[in-house]
Amino acid sequence: MHSVHPAQPASGAEETGQELVVLLDTDHRPIGSAAKATVHHEHTPLHLAFSCYVFSPAGRLLITRRALGKRAWPGVWTNSCCGHPAPGEPMETAIRRRVRQELGIDVRDLRPALPDYAYRATDASGVVENEFCPVYLATSDDTPDPDPAEVMEWRWADWESFVTLAREAPWSISPWAAEQSVRLAEQG
Repeated sequence: MHSVHPAQPASGAEETGQELVVLLDTDHRPIGSAAKATVHHEHTPLHLAFSCYVFSPAGRLLITRRALGKRAWPGVWTNSCCGHPAPGEPMETAIRRRVRQELGIDVRDLRPALPDYAYRATDASGVVENEFCPVYLATSDDTPDPDPAEVMEWRWADWESFVTLAREAPWSISPWAAEQSVRLAEQG
């Protein structure tokens, strides 16, 4: 059984020394929080997350390959950055924080693109992702300097080629990136 704590300000992670995620009910309303290290397993509770697609000024997409030490989908290519806002942390603040921590870059023109996206997927090891995961777009002209514990490889890719890959070989990238990129392309 995993302990659930009442929602608390983002500073709660610093006070306890552990990263917290926001647990949600079926209507996507916060119902508490739990340590991130304890929520991803074969019975992952619904929780709040985000996905961010970072584009260069020339329109190329920053794609990343998840580090081999990641608990879920290790070594899999995916979108630019994903993460979890801390309890009480505004989504845009969480995205900027996580992009800076994970990729070593700053973003601008951050905007929601798929505000109601949610998914559930199981990786080869049995770890389940169960997230209400709004999708954002952003721009950066910084050169990534990723945290090797998070990202083992990165590259700037042609957006249309990535969407084609998602449509024709969705198993070759993370399930969320496969779904999200097709939806983003369909909305223009």
